[in-house]
Amino acid sequence: MTTVASAVADSSTMVRRELRHTSRNPGQLILAMLVPLIMLLLFNYAFGGAIGTGGVKYINYVVPGIVLMAVSYAAQGTAIAVNTDMTEGIIDRFKTMAIARPSVLFGHVIGSTLRSLLGIGIVVIVALAIGFRPSANILEWLAAIGLIALTLFAVAWLATAFGLIAKNPAGASSMTLPLALLPFLSGAFAPTDAMPGWLRAFAANQPMTQIIETLRALLLGGPMGNHAWLSVIWCCGIAAVGAAWAASVFTRQTAVQ
Repeated sequence: MTTVASAVADSSTMVRRELRHTSRNPGQLILAMLVPLIMLLLFNYAFGGAIGTGGVKYINYVVPGIVLMAVSYAAQGTAIAVNTDMTEGIIDRFKTMAIARPSVLFGHVIGSTLRSLLGIGIVVIVALAIGFRPSANILEWLAAIGLIALTLFAVAWLATAFGLIAKNPAGASSMTLPLALLPFLSGAFAPTDAMPGWLRAFAANQPMTQIIETLRALLLGGPMGNHAWLSVIWCCGIAAVGAAWAASVFTRQTAVQ
């Protein structure tokens, strides 16, 4: 077996390991989706009638933002899982085995992406049940799912780096807090036009807003403008930085002494 084929096989094994952990401990997935589901119900029923969205039904307006909130909260589980592997000795066992070391990181990232896609699917089903009515055709749905998967992939790499540098699982969880706050500082729940000038400039241009506006255009129709390519650039940039950071830290921490 070639080196590349061996690395792919090892990565597949690590992905199955992550998915098996999820099946044995579904509470992790439930907890990651619980806050977005609560926020969906809260914003729709408590605040939706008071927020102007330019004629768009509020449940339709808010769902893309809730999806990005779910992406942010999924990062917490990834960071904790990576840190647990690093601090509980399993990596030391892997070092004695004939496996490609990067496969451990790929296992966490791909496993997290697939697990989180399932969780977001549950959030969207609940949204549909309470009135979310997208107008997207099949190609637009596929594009939206692809963008969500790319976002999850990028954030998972960043969360993996957080998990590697943290001293313990609590520290890894804390490091993901800025990601959980970003949706609140975006156009997720209200138009950025209503924000103060200094905050509007940040909110309108940060990656969460670009991705949310792209999802709205895909799922609800309307002009997409520059949001789509800016979203892809942001995701690719975050993934590249996160992967390089995680690989550097992991190589240093697992170097043979």
